[in-house]
Amino acid sequence: MKGGVHVSERHDSALKHVTGRALYIDDMAEPSGTLHAALVLSPITHGRLRGLDLGKVRSSQGVVGAFAAADIPGANNTAGPGKHEPLFAADEVQFAGQPLAVVVAHTLDEARAAVEQAVIDIEPVEAILDIATALARESYVQAPSTILRGDPDAAMAAAPHRLTAEFSVGGQEHFYLEGQIAFAIPGEDGDVVVHSSTQHPTDVQQVCAELLGYDFNRVTAVVRRMGGAFGGKETNATWVAAAAALAAVKTGCPVKLRLPREIDFIATGKRHGFHYRYTVGFDGQGRVLALDAVLAADAGWSLDLTPGVVSRALTHVDNAYWLPHVRAVGYACRLHRQSNTAFRGFGGPQGVLIMEDALDRIAHHLGRDAIEVRAANFYADGHDETPYGQKVEENHLPRCWAEVKQLADFARRRAEIDAFNRSNRVLKRGLGLFPLKFGISFNLAYLNQAGALVHVYTDGSIRLNHGGTEMGQGLFVKVAQVVAEVFKVDIDRIRPSATSTAEVPNTSPTAASTGSDLNGWAAWEAANTIKQRMIAFAAEHFGAATSDIDFADNHVRIAKPGSNQVLSFGELAKLCWLGRVSLSATGFYKTPKIHWDGAAMRGRPFFYFSFGAAAAEVAIDTLTGESRVLRADLVQDCGTSLNPAIDLGQIEGGFVQGQGWLTCEELWWDSQGRLRTVGPSTYKIPGSRDVPPVLNVKVLENVPSREATIFRSKAIGEPPLLLATAVWTALKDAIAAVGDHRTAVRLDAPATPGRVLAAIATVKG
Repeated sequence: MKGGVHVSERHDSALKHVTGRALYIDDMAEPSGTLHAALVLSPITHGRLRGLDLGKVRSSQGVVGAFAAADIPGANNTAGPGKHEPLFAADEVQFAGQPLAVVVAHTLDEARAAVEQAVIDIEPVEAILDIATALARESYVQAPSTILRGDPDAAMAAAPHRLTAEFSVGGQEHFYLEGQIAFAIPGEDGDVVVHSSTQHPTDVQQVCAELLGYDFNRVTAVVRRMGGAFGGKETNATWVAAAAALAAVKTGCPVKLRLPREIDFIATGKRHGFHYRYTVGFDGQGRVLALDAVLAADAGWSLDLTPGVVSRALTHVDNAYWLPHVRAVGYACRLHRQSNTAFRGFGGPQGVLIMEDALDRIAHHLGRDAIEVRAANFYADGHDETPYGQKVEENHLPRCWAEVKQLADFARRRAEIDAFNRSNRVLKRGLGLFPLKFGISFNLAYLNQAGALVHVYTDGSIRLNHGGTEMGQGLFVKVAQVVAEVFKVDIDRIRPSATSTAEVPNTSPTAASTGSDLNGWAAWEAANTIKQRMIAFAAEHFGAATSDIDFADNHVRIAKPGSNQVLSFGELAKLCWLGRVSLSATGFYKTPKIHWDGAAMRGRPFFYFSFGAAAAEVAIDTLTGESRVLRADLVQDCGTSLNPAIDLGQIEGGFVQGQGWLTCEELWWDSQGRLRTVGPSTYKIPGSRDVPPVLNVKVLENVPSREATIFRSKAIGEPPLLLATAVWTALKDAIAAVGDHRTAVRLDAPATPGRVLAAIATVKG
């Protein structure tokens, strides 16, 4: 048998990816009469929309139609019940780049040229452009949220030592290789099929239907693969699809809407930037006694997914550490910017930074080793309940911590780096360690469900469909491995098919690192249902007990007393069909144990925790502020990995993406609130030369999950991104070396050369 679980099977589209044969939406054959779309965007950050004249647009060469808010037959809302996020602004413009209309023409060039002919009349209104102003004016998209344990005020007052600090971290552009795109094809009776590069096909289906005034069953959303997503195609893909569907239904023609990179930057949301203020109380050993923290998130102009992001940030403030008394308040600040959205980690990366900064400052204040101070605050027996009430079970952090220090040869290199810094005035090196505890599950309990559909054909081949979407992360091959394991057949006999709301309805988004957990179990349920039918039939047909039927190596053995008959899997499938046994089944799974009170911020929001640890070494040039990551050593808990090769790629890629967020990926808006970093010439993502020359990755061994995860594996999509926090810690260590570690370092992220120089100047001062 080839390709069951726990083996390194290559990505199902690997060869297609590297040879260019993988088909994305823009590669699809275009039916006759296909039209191409472009968007009219607001040039003003905030104002009253007094007029939108599309007359010249409609008379432009090649234009077939132009549609604005008044042309929407259903609800002008792309955000679902209880929220209001219009597809096209109708009365008020909330950010520079907000869509006002869609234009369709015979060619893409004609559509994009026609957009420039729109006459837009907006009366400017004062805009809120930064978190500080939003806090001062109490401009929020939702009421503040608080996690509270114990009596932090009394504990703080009694603490032998107290420190107060603040810092900021910026947002991050998703920069998926395939931009936002949708291809809507109208059918009979007004039905429409929408091919969308989306992580959430059901959201596309439902929003398109509501926008058009349809029942959901008239819209089918389909996605075979995405060229990356990272959270940016969970909600943003939906409004792109809705604009294409509207134009397709209005014109009766297929319509493709693909955003050029600049428009994609301008019109879509990012990772939430955060500003932090905190006070921490601690004893002489560096043990934290109380934490009082404020986390203010840049939500952008609308709600989007900010409630979940802020909630997850708050539930990760503790990271790996026991906090006996804590108050953490999350503010979702409304700014006149793109509405920020999901991004790999979903608030977790922002949440863990507070304690990492605090522990560095505590160690500096006490003159103690920051690594020892961290370890002194780890969760332990008796101190193992999070501030929100969930027990920290199967705590593999001590192993991760010990193994990363060994992998990194930490003690020797610490002494070597200290000696280097004493003898070098211009170049300084730094070393950082970071422990990780990351919760796995959606914040909203109802999203923790999945469905699957499995067909076995009479030749023994298998078709697999489930609600998860493939964005390059290897979900399809992992779920196929699960099905191969159930039937004990080669993975080559299993054909994953495009995700479609017509095959598996009411899907959850592929997000929160739950793709394999949810869809793997749903596929297992479907496959096992068929397998049990086949076993029951074989037992009756061959006069054997069900316990005598054994599936192995693409065959089925009937080992009843006195005989030993072997059939191929396909032969048994054919016999089952002749015996009128159904070889098709659906499967359904919902995550057990989880519950959450969003008002009280208490409960068990996570099915389990993933653990990890990272060491990073950096060098900085104190004259230019340039920095380099020289080495990284990573240890990650994957449970018992479904596919070690896929998981290794996720660990490496996630780390480098996190490194980019914390070092070089800077979003910049001008004084008028217009985003100016709108492409690779102005927005720097990590390149191949930014990957640490030495990158060691170790998957923690012999740690199967005791929870009933799929084949005892653990999620791997998001946790490795947080390991890059070690880079930020190492940069602060290098900067502190400029002043011989006499001064605590404030380093806002991303740590661009300018910010590194500013931090150096403070240390010198």
